[in-house]
Amino acid sequence: RRPGAAARMEEEEEEGGGGRGAAGSPAAPARFVRCLYAVGFLDLFGVSMVVPLMNLHIKSLGASHTVAGVIGSLYGVMQLFSSTFVGCWSDIVGRRCSLLACILLSALGYFLLGNSTTAFLFAISRIPVGIFKHTLSISKALLSDLVSEKDRPLVMGRFNAASSVGFILGPVVGGYLAEFEGGFYQTSFICASIFLLNGGLVWMLPWSEENIGNRDHYQDKGTNSFAAKSNCDLHLKSATSRAVTNSSFFQSPWIQVAAVLKKIKGIACSNLWDVFLVRFLMSVSILLYYSNFTLALEERFGVKPLFAGYLMSYSSALGVLAGCLLGPITRLYQHNTYRLLLHSSTFTCVLVLLYASALSIWMVILSSTFLAFSTTIGRTCIIDLELTVGGNEASGTLLGVGQSVTSVGRIIAPLLSGIAQEFSPCGPPSLAVGLALIAIVIMNANKQKYRSHGSVKLKKQ
Repeated sequence: RRPGAAARMEEEEEEGGGGRGAAGSPAAPARFVRCLYAVGFLDLFGVSMVVPLMNLHIKSLGASHTVAGVIGSLYGVMQLFSSTFVGCWSDIVGRRCSLLACILLSALGYFLLGNSTTAFLFAISRIPVGIFKHTLSISKALLSDLVSEKDRPLVMGRFNAASSVGFILGPVVGGYLAEFEGGFYQTSFICASIFLLNGGLVWMLPWSEENIGNRDHYQDKGTNSFAAKSNCDLHLKSATSRAVTNSSFFQSPWIQVAAVLKKIKGIACSNLWDVFLVRFLMSVSILLYYSNFTLALEERFGVKPLFAGYLMSYSSALGVLAGCLLGPITRLYQHNTYRLLLHSSTFTCVLVLLYASALSIWMVILSSTFLAFSTTIGRTCIIDLELTVGGNEASGTLLGVGQSVTSVGRIIAPLLSGIAQEFSPCGPPSLAVGLALIAIVIMNANKQKYRSHGSVKLKKQ
Protein backbone atom coordinates (compact mmCIF):
# COMPACT_ATOMS: atom_id res chain seq x y z
CA ARG A 1 0.00 0.00 0.00
CA ARG A 2 2.87 2.38 0.60
CA PRO A 3 3.73 3.02 -3.10
CA GLY A 4 0.04 3.61 -3.89
CA ALA A 5 -0.30 6.07 -1.00
CA ALA A 6 2.82 7.93 -2.14
CA ALA A 7 1.42 8.13 -5.67
CA ARG A 8 -1.87 9.59 -4.39
CA MET A 9 -0.03 12.18 -2.26
CA GLU A 10 2.07 13.25 -5.26
CA GLU A 11 -1.03 13.48 -7.45
CA GLU A 12 -2.76 15.70 -4.87
CA GLU A 13 0.29 17.99 -4.70
CA GLU A 14 0.44 18.25 -8.50
CA GLU A 15 -3.28 19.01 -8.72
CA GLY A 16 -2.83 21.81 -6.20
CA GLY A 17 0.14 23.17 -8.11
CA GLY A 18 -1.45 23.39 -11.55
CA GLY A 19 -3.24 20.22 -12.57
CA ARG A 20 -2.53 16.51 -12.68
CA GLY A 21 -2.76 16.24 -16.43
CA ALA A 22 0.17 18.56 -17.01
CA ALA A 23 2.79 16.70 -15.03
CA GLY A 24 1.30 13.76 -13.18
CA SER A 25 0.98 11.20 -15.91
CA PRO A 26 4.59 10.86 -17.09
CA ALA A 27 6.08 11.23 -13.60
CA ALA A 28 5.89 7.58 -12.56
CA PRO A 29 7.27 6.14 -15.83
CA ALA A 30 10.07 8.75 -15.76
CA ARG A 31 11.09 7.66 -12.26
CA PHE A 32 10.82 4.04 -13.32
CA VAL A 33 13.03 4.57 -16.36
CA ARG A 34 15.69 6.39 -14.32
CA CYS A 35 15.75 3.50 -11.85
CA LEU A 36 16.26 1.08 -14.74
CA TYR A 37 19.23 3.17 -15.89
CA ALA A 38 20.72 2.57 -12.42
CA VAL A 39 19.99 -1.16 -12.74
CA GLY A 40 21.87 -1.29 -16.06
CA PHE A 41 24.81 0.65 -14.63
CA LEU A 42 25.17 -1.58 -11.56
CA ASP A 43 24.81 -4.74 -13.66
CA LEU A 44 27.70 -4.06 -16.01
CA PHE A 45 29.76 -2.39 -13.27
CA GLY A 46 29.71 -5.60 -11.24
CA VAL A 47 30.28 -7.91 -14.20
CA SER A 48 33.16 -5.88 -15.65
CA MET A 49 34.95 -6.00 -12.29
CA VAL A 50 35.24 -9.78 -12.52
CA VAL A 51 35.37 -10.74 -16.22
CA PRO A 52 38.86 -9.34 -17.03
CA LEU A 53 40.33 -11.32 -14.12
CA MET A 54 38.74 -14.70 -14.86
CA ASN A 55 41.34 -16.06 -17.29
CA LEU A 56 44.17 -15.29 -14.88
CA HIS A 57 42.28 -16.91 -12.01
CA ILE A 58 41.45 -20.16 -13.80
CA LYS A 59 45.07 -20.52 -14.91
CA SER A 60 46.17 -19.95 -11.30
CA LEU A 61 43.98 -22.93 -10.38
CA GLY A 62 46.16 -25.17 -12.58
CA ALA A 63 43.85 -25.48 -15.58
CA SER A 64 45.44 -25.99 -18.99
CA HIS A 65 44.79 -23.65 -21.90
CA THR A 66 42.38 -26.18 -23.42
CA VAL A 67 40.39 -26.57 -20.21
CA ALA A 68 40.34 -22.80 -19.75
CA GLY A 69 39.04 -22.40 -23.30
CA VAL A 70 36.30 -25.01 -22.82
CA ILE A 71 35.14 -23.42 -19.57
CA GLY A 72 35.28 -19.99 -21.21
CA SER A 73 33.02 -21.14 -24.06
CA LEU A 74 30.60 -22.76 -21.59
CA TYR A 75 29.07 -19.37 -20.80
CA GLY A 76 28.45 -18.52 -24.47
CA VAL A 77 26.86 -21.91 -25.20
CA MET A 78 24.47 -21.65 -22.25
CA GLN A 79 23.58 -18.09 -23.22
CA LEU A 80 22.81 -19.32 -26.72
CA PHE A 81 20.23 -21.84 -25.54
CA SER A 82 18.81 -19.96 -22.56
CA SER A 83 18.36 -16.39 -23.80
CA THR A 84 15.31 -17.12 -25.99
CA PHE A 85 13.60 -19.18 -23.28
CA VAL A 86 14.29 -16.67 -20.49
CA GLY A 87 13.16 -13.76 -22.66
CA CYS A 88 9.96 -15.56 -23.58
CA TRP A 89 9.49 -16.58 -19.94
CA SER A 90 9.56 -12.90 -18.98
CA ASP A 91 6.62 -12.35 -21.37
CA ILE A 92 4.70 -15.13 -19.62
CA VAL A 93 5.32 -14.48 -15.91
CA GLY A 94 5.95 -10.72 -16.08
CA ARG A 95 9.05 -8.56 -15.96
CA ARG A 96 9.23 -8.20 -12.19
CA CYS A 97 9.39 -11.90 -11.32
CA SER A 98 11.74 -12.79 -14.17
CA LEU A 99 14.08 -9.84 -13.55
CA LEU A 100 14.31 -10.57 -9.82
CA ALA A 101 14.92 -14.27 -10.46
CA CYS A 102 17.69 -13.57 -12.98
CA ILE A 103 19.41 -11.03 -10.72
CA LEU A 104 19.34 -13.25 -7.61
CA LEU A 105 20.48 -16.39 -9.44
CA SER A 106 23.29 -14.41 -11.11
CA ALA A 107 24.31 -13.22 -7.64
CA LEU A 108 24.43 -16.88 -6.57
CA GLY A 109 26.72 -17.65 -9.51
CA TYR A 110 29.18 -14.89 -8.61
CA PHE A 111 29.06 -15.94 -4.94
CA LEU A 112 30.02 -19.47 -5.99
CA LEU A 113 32.76 -17.97 -8.17
CA GLY A 114 34.15 -16.30 -5.05
CA ASN A 115 34.41 -19.76 -3.45
CA SER A 116 35.95 -21.52 -6.47
CA THR A 117 39.22 -23.08 -5.34
CA THR A 118 39.33 -25.67 -8.16
CA ALA A 119 38.67 -25.57 -11.90
CA PHE A 120 35.61 -27.81 -11.37
CA LEU A 121 34.04 -25.37 -8.88
CA PHE A 122 34.88 -22.53 -11.28
CA ALA A 123 32.94 -24.31 -14.06
CA ILE A 124 30.00 -25.00 -11.72
CA SER A 125 29.81 -21.31 -10.79
CA ARG A 126 29.42 -20.34 -14.45
CA ILE A 127 26.23 -22.42 -14.88
CA PRO A 128 23.71 -20.16 -13.07
CA VAL A 129 25.29 -17.08 -14.63
CA GLY A 130 25.24 -18.60 -18.10
CA ILE A 131 21.57 -19.57 -17.82
CA PHE A 132 20.12 -16.56 -15.99
CA LYS A 133 22.38 -13.60 -16.78
CA HIS A 134 19.76 -11.92 -18.99
CA THR A 135 19.07 -8.95 -16.75
CA LEU A 136 19.90 -6.37 -19.40
CA SER A 137 17.65 -8.00 -22.01
CA ILE A 138 14.70 -8.11 -19.60
CA SER A 139 15.38 -4.51 -18.57
CA LYS A 140 15.24 -3.47 -22.23
CA ALA A 141 11.99 -5.37 -22.68
CA LEU A 142 10.60 -3.53 -19.67
CA LEU A 143 11.71 -0.21 -21.14
CA SER A 144 9.92 -1.06 -24.39
CA ASP A 145 6.77 -1.67 -22.33
CA LEU A 146 7.12 1.70 -20.60
CA VAL A 147 7.78 4.14 -23.44
CA SER A 148 6.18 4.91 -26.75
CA GLU A 149 7.62 3.64 -30.02
CA LYS A 150 8.74 7.17 -30.91
CA ASP A 151 10.75 7.59 -27.69
CA ARG A 152 12.14 4.05 -27.59
CA PRO A 153 15.46 4.67 -29.45
CA LEU A 154 16.26 7.62 -27.16
CA VAL A 155 15.51 5.66 -23.98
CA MET A 156 17.38 2.57 -25.22
CA GLY A 157 20.36 4.73 -26.15
CA ARG A 158 20.48 6.27 -22.68
CA PHE A 159 20.16 2.83 -21.08
CA ASN A 160 23.10 1.57 -23.16
CA ALA A 161 25.07 4.69 -22.20
CA ALA A 162 24.42 4.14 -18.48
CA SER A 163 25.45 0.48 -18.83
CA SER A 164 28.59 1.46 -20.74
CA VAL A 165 29.65 3.81 -17.95
CA GLY A 166 29.54 0.83 -15.60
CA PHE A 167 31.61 -1.19 -18.07
CA ILE A 168 34.23 1.58 -18.16
CA LEU A 169 34.53 1.96 -14.38
CA GLY A 170 34.29 -1.73 -13.43
CA PRO A 171 37.66 -2.93 -14.80
CA VAL A 172 39.44 -0.07 -13.03
CA VAL A 173 38.00 -1.07 -9.64
CA GLY A 174 38.53 -4.79 -10.32
CA GLY A 175 42.13 -4.23 -11.38
CA TYR A 176 42.81 -2.25 -8.20
CA LEU A 177 41.31 -4.95 -5.96
CA ALA A 178 43.24 -7.67 -7.80
CA GLU A 179 46.50 -6.19 -6.52
CA PHE A 180 45.68 -7.38 -3.00
CA GLU A 181 46.08 -10.94 -1.73
CA GLY A 182 42.94 -12.92 -2.54
CA GLY A 183 41.79 -10.01 -4.68
CA PHE A 184 39.82 -12.15 -7.13
CA TYR A 185 37.73 -13.69 -4.36
CA GLN A 186 37.03 -10.27 -2.84
CA THR A 187 36.06 -8.91 -6.25
CA SER A 188 33.67 -11.82 -6.85
CA PHE A 189 31.97 -11.30 -3.47
CA ILE A 190 31.65 -7.57 -4.15
CA CYS A 191 30.10 -8.38 -7.56
CA ALA A 192 27.60 -10.74 -5.87
CA SER A 193 26.78 -7.99 -3.36
CA ILE A 194 26.19 -5.52 -6.19
CA PHE A 195 23.73 -7.94 -7.77
CA LEU A 196 21.92 -8.30 -4.43
CA LEU A 197 21.77 -4.50 -4.23
CA ASN A 198 20.36 -4.49 -7.75
CA GLY A 199 17.74 -7.04 -6.69
CA GLY A 200 16.73 -4.80 -3.80
CA LEU A 201 16.44 -1.84 -6.16
CA VAL A 202 14.20 -3.82 -8.53
CA TRP A 203 12.07 -5.02 -5.60
CA MET A 204 11.53 -1.44 -4.40
CA LEU A 205 10.62 -0.06 -7.81
CA PRO A 206 7.16 1.57 -7.85
CA TRP A 207 5.50 -1.16 -9.92
CA SER A 208 1.95 -0.05 -9.06
CA GLU A 209 2.82 3.55 -9.99
CA GLU A 210 4.30 2.32 -13.25
CA ASN A 211 1.00 0.71 -14.33
CA ILE A 212 -1.04 3.83 -13.46
CA GLY A 213 1.51 6.23 -14.95
CA ASN A 214 1.91 4.25 -18.15
CA ARG A 215 -1.84 4.06 -18.68
CA ASP A 216 -2.21 7.83 -18.12
CA HIS A 217 0.79 8.47 -20.37
CA TYR A 218 -0.95 6.80 -23.32
CA GLN A 219 -4.31 8.44 -22.56
CA ASP A 220 -2.93 11.99 -22.17
CA LYS A 221 -0.82 11.87 -25.31
CA GLY A 222 -3.39 10.13 -27.50
CA THR A 223 -6.83 11.51 -26.61
CA ASN A 224 -7.66 12.09 -30.28
CA SER A 225 -5.46 9.34 -31.69
CA PHE A 226 -6.85 5.93 -32.55
CA ALA A 227 -3.33 4.44 -32.65
CA ALA A 228 -2.54 5.72 -29.16
CA LYS A 229 -5.83 4.30 -27.87
CA SER A 230 -4.96 0.93 -29.41
CA ASN A 231 -1.53 1.04 -27.77
CA CYS A 232 -3.16 1.84 -24.42
CA ASP A 233 -5.63 -1.03 -24.79
CA LEU A 234 -2.82 -3.40 -25.78
CA HIS A 235 -0.73 -2.35 -22.79
CA LEU A 236 -3.64 -2.78 -20.36
CA LYS A 237 -4.46 -6.17 -21.87
CA SER A 238 -0.87 -7.44 -21.62
CA ALA A 239 -0.53 -5.97 -18.10
CA THR A 240 -3.70 -7.78 -17.04
CA SER A 241 -2.44 -11.00 -18.63
CA ARG A 242 0.89 -10.69 -16.80
CA ALA A 243 -0.97 -10.07 -13.52
CA VAL A 244 -2.92 -13.29 -14.00
CA THR A 245 0.16 -15.34 -14.84
CA ASN A 246 2.09 -13.86 -11.90
CA SER A 247 -0.54 -15.28 -9.54
CA SER A 248 0.26 -18.80 -10.79
CA PHE A 249 4.02 -18.27 -10.91
CA PHE A 250 4.83 -21.34 -8.82
CA GLN A 251 1.67 -23.34 -9.56
CA SER A 252 1.71 -23.94 -13.31
CA PRO A 253 5.23 -24.64 -14.60
CA TRP A 254 4.00 -26.90 -17.42
CA ILE A 255 1.58 -24.22 -18.62
CA GLN A 256 4.45 -21.74 -18.59
CA VAL A 257 6.65 -24.10 -20.63
CA ALA A 258 3.86 -24.65 -23.17
CA ALA A 259 3.29 -20.90 -23.47
CA VAL A 260 7.04 -20.31 -23.95
CA LEU A 261 7.24 -22.90 -26.73
CA LYS A 262 4.17 -21.43 -28.41
CA LYS A 263 5.70 -17.94 -28.43
CA ILE A 264 9.01 -19.24 -29.78
CA LYS A 265 7.14 -21.04 -32.57
CA GLY A 266 5.38 -17.76 -33.42
CA ILE A 267 8.73 -15.98 -33.74
CA ALA A 268 10.20 -18.82 -35.83
CA CYS A 269 7.25 -18.61 -38.26
CA SER A 270 7.32 -14.82 -38.50
CA ASN A 271 8.73 -12.44 -41.12
CA LEU A 272 11.69 -11.39 -38.96
CA TRP A 273 14.32 -13.61 -40.58
CA ASP A 274 16.01 -10.71 -42.40
CA VAL A 275 16.21 -8.56 -39.27
CA PHE A 276 17.89 -11.34 -37.30
CA LEU A 277 20.19 -12.16 -40.23
CA VAL A 278 21.32 -8.53 -40.40
CA ARG A 279 21.91 -8.56 -36.64
CA PHE A 280 23.95 -11.75 -36.96
CA LEU A 281 26.11 -10.47 -39.81
CA MET A 282 26.80 -7.10 -38.18
CA SER A 283 27.55 -8.75 -34.81
CA VAL A 284 30.08 -11.11 -36.37
CA SER A 285 31.56 -8.21 -38.34
CA ILE A 286 32.15 -6.11 -35.22
CA LEU A 287 33.43 -9.11 -33.25
CA LEU A 288 35.93 -9.82 -36.03
CA TYR A 289 37.10 -6.21 -35.86
CA TYR A 290 37.89 -6.54 -32.14
CA SER A 291 39.03 -10.18 -32.23
CA ASN A 292 42.72 -9.50 -32.92
CA PHE A 293 42.74 -5.74 -32.33
CA THR A 294 45.60 -5.67 -29.79
CA LEU A 295 47.73 -8.25 -31.62
CA ALA A 296 47.20 -6.62 -35.03
CA LEU A 297 48.23 -3.18 -33.75
CA GLU A 298 51.40 -4.67 -32.33
CA GLU A 299 52.27 -6.54 -35.53
CA ARG A 300 51.32 -3.74 -37.96
CA PHE A 301 52.49 -0.62 -36.10
CA GLY A 302 54.62 -1.86 -33.19
CA VAL A 303 52.11 -0.49 -30.67
CA LYS A 304 52.21 -1.86 -27.13
CA PRO A 305 49.12 -3.59 -25.66
CA LEU A 306 48.77 -0.77 -23.11
CA PHE A 307 48.07 1.72 -25.90
CA ALA A 308 45.49 -0.63 -27.41
CA GLY A 309 43.79 -0.83 -24.02
CA TYR A 310 43.66 2.96 -23.79
CA LEU A 311 42.25 3.14 -27.31
CA MET A 312 39.47 0.66 -26.47
CA SER A 313 38.60 2.60 -23.30
CA TYR A 314 38.51 5.77 -25.39
CA SER A 315 36.11 4.10 -27.82
CA SER A 316 33.90 2.92 -24.94
CA ALA A 317 33.70 6.46 -23.58
CA LEU A 318 32.68 7.74 -27.03
CA GLY A 319 30.04 5.01 -27.13
CA VAL A 320 28.50 6.51 -23.99
CA LEU A 321 28.41 9.91 -25.70
CA ALA A 322 26.80 8.34 -28.77
CA GLY A 323 24.06 6.87 -26.59
CA CYS A 324 23.30 10.31 -25.18
CA LEU A 325 23.18 11.85 -28.69
CA LEU A 326 20.83 9.22 -30.08
CA GLY A 327 17.73 11.31 -29.35
CA PRO A 328 18.72 14.27 -31.56
CA ILE A 329 19.95 11.88 -34.26
CA THR A 330 16.64 9.99 -34.40
CA ARG A 331 14.75 13.29 -34.59
CA LEU A 332 17.01 14.30 -37.48
CA TYR A 333 15.98 11.07 -39.23
CA GLN A 334 12.32 11.69 -38.32
CA HIS A 335 12.34 8.50 -36.20
CA ASN A 336 12.94 6.31 -39.27
CA THR A 337 14.86 3.50 -37.56
CA TYR A 338 15.37 1.48 -40.73
CA ARG A 339 17.06 4.33 -42.62
CA LEU A 340 19.24 5.16 -39.61
CA LEU A 341 20.27 1.50 -39.30
CA LEU A 342 21.12 1.32 -43.00
CA HIS A 343 23.27 4.45 -42.86
CA SER A 344 25.02 3.46 -39.61
CA SER A 345 25.78 -0.02 -40.97
CA THR A 346 27.19 1.48 -44.18
CA PHE A 347 29.31 3.87 -42.12
CA THR A 348 30.54 0.96 -39.98
CA CYS A 349 31.53 -0.99 -43.10
CA VAL A 350 33.51 1.99 -44.45
CA LEU A 351 35.28 2.55 -41.11
CA VAL A 352 36.29 -1.11 -40.75
CA LEU A 353 37.64 -0.95 -44.32
CA LEU A 354 39.62 2.18 -43.34
CA TYR A 355 41.07 0.34 -40.36
CA ALA A 356 41.98 -2.74 -42.45
CA SER A 357 43.83 -0.57 -44.98
CA ALA A 358 45.31 1.92 -42.48
CA LEU A 359 48.89 2.97 -43.16
CA SER A 360 49.44 4.76 -39.85
CA ILE A 361 48.22 4.58 -36.28
CA TRP A 362 46.42 7.91 -36.72
CA MET A 363 44.09 6.34 -39.28
CA VAL A 364 43.33 3.62 -36.73
CA ILE A 365 42.51 6.26 -34.10
CA LEU A 366 40.30 8.09 -36.60
CA SER A 367 38.39 4.94 -37.54
CA SER A 368 38.00 3.91 -33.87
CA THR A 369 36.61 7.35 -32.99
CA PHE A 370 33.75 7.27 -35.49
CA LEU A 371 33.24 3.50 -35.21
CA ALA A 372 32.26 3.98 -31.55
CA PHE A 373 29.36 6.17 -32.73
CA SER A 374 28.22 4.01 -35.65
CA THR A 375 28.25 0.72 -33.71
CA THR A 376 26.39 2.19 -30.73
CA ILE A 377 23.72 3.67 -32.99
CA GLY A 378 23.44 0.48 -35.05
CA ARG A 379 23.12 -1.71 -31.95
CA THR A 380 20.23 0.40 -30.64
CA CYS A 381 18.53 0.64 -34.04
CA ILE A 382 18.52 -3.11 -34.69
CA ILE A 383 16.83 -3.72 -31.31
CA ASP A 384 14.27 -1.02 -32.05
CA LEU A 385 13.59 -2.52 -35.50
CA GLU A 386 13.05 -5.97 -33.95
CA LEU A 387 10.49 -4.54 -31.53
CA THR A 388 8.82 -2.43 -34.23
CA VAL A 389 8.34 -5.34 -36.62
CA GLY A 390 7.56 -7.89 -33.92
CA GLY A 391 5.34 -5.75 -31.71
CA ASN A 392 5.75 -4.98 -28.01
CA GLU A 393 3.52 -7.85 -26.87
CA ALA A 394 6.38 -10.35 -27.35
CA SER A 395 9.25 -7.98 -26.61
CA GLY A 396 10.96 -10.34 -24.13
CA THR A 397 10.89 -13.19 -26.66
CA LEU A 398 12.21 -10.95 -29.44
CA LEU A 399 15.07 -9.64 -27.34
CA GLY A 400 15.87 -13.18 -26.22
CA VAL A 401 16.03 -14.46 -29.79
CA GLY A 402 18.21 -11.50 -30.73
CA GLN A 403 20.56 -12.31 -27.85
CA SER A 404 20.74 -15.92 -29.05
CA VAL A 405 21.66 -14.69 -32.52
CA THR A 406 24.45 -12.59 -31.02
CA SER A 407 25.62 -15.59 -28.98
CA VAL A 408 25.96 -17.62 -32.17
CA GLY A 409 28.11 -14.80 -33.51
CA ARG A 410 30.31 -14.95 -30.40
CA ILE A 411 30.88 -18.66 -30.99
CA ILE A 412 31.58 -18.38 -34.73
CA ALA A 413 33.64 -15.16 -34.76
CA PRO A 414 36.74 -16.57 -32.95
CA LEU A 415 36.87 -19.49 -35.39
CA LEU A 416 36.62 -17.21 -38.44
CA SER A 417 39.17 -14.84 -36.93
CA GLY A 418 41.68 -17.63 -36.35
CA ILE A 419 41.36 -18.83 -39.96
CA ALA A 420 41.62 -15.31 -41.38
CA GLN A 421 44.71 -14.50 -39.28
CA GLU A 422 46.54 -17.38 -40.94
CA PHE A 423 46.67 -15.25 -44.07
CA SER A 424 47.21 -11.73 -42.68
CA PRO A 425 46.78 -9.59 -39.54
CA CYS A 426 44.27 -7.64 -41.63
CA GLY A 427 42.34 -10.82 -42.42
CA PRO A 428 39.65 -10.55 -39.70
CA PRO A 429 38.70 -6.90 -40.44
CA SER A 430 38.74 -7.63 -44.18
CA LEU A 431 36.33 -10.52 -43.64
CA ALA A 432 34.26 -8.18 -41.42
CA VAL A 433 33.90 -5.77 -44.34
CA GLY A 434 32.54 -8.54 -46.55
CA LEU A 435 29.96 -9.62 -43.96
CA ALA A 436 28.86 -6.02 -43.40
CA LEU A 437 28.40 -5.58 -47.16
CA ILE A 438 26.13 -8.64 -47.24
CA ALA A 439 24.05 -7.14 -44.40
CA ILE A 440 23.74 -3.84 -46.30
CA VAL A 441 22.62 -5.68 -49.45
CA ILE A 442 19.95 -7.54 -47.45
CA MET A 443 18.67 -4.28 -45.96
CA ASN A 444 18.51 -2.65 -49.38
CA ALA A 445 16.68 -5.65 -50.82
CA ASN A 446 14.01 -5.36 -48.11
CA LYS A 447 13.70 -1.57 -47.94
CA GLN A 448 10.18 -1.67 -49.39
CA LYS A 449 9.13 -3.80 -46.42
CA TYR A 450 10.25 -1.17 -43.89
CA ARG A 451 9.54 1.99 -45.88
CA SER A 452 6.58 2.88 -43.65
CA HIS A 453 8.17 2.78 -40.21
CA GLY A 454 6.16 0.78 -37.73
CA SER A 455 3.54 -0.41 -40.22
CA VAL A 456 4.77 -4.00 -40.33
CA LYS A 457 3.90 -6.23 -37.41
CA LEU A 458 4.66 -9.80 -36.52
CA LYS A 459 2.64 -12.23 -38.62
CA LYS A 460 0.80 -14.80 -36.56
CA GLN A 461 1.01 -18.21 -38.14
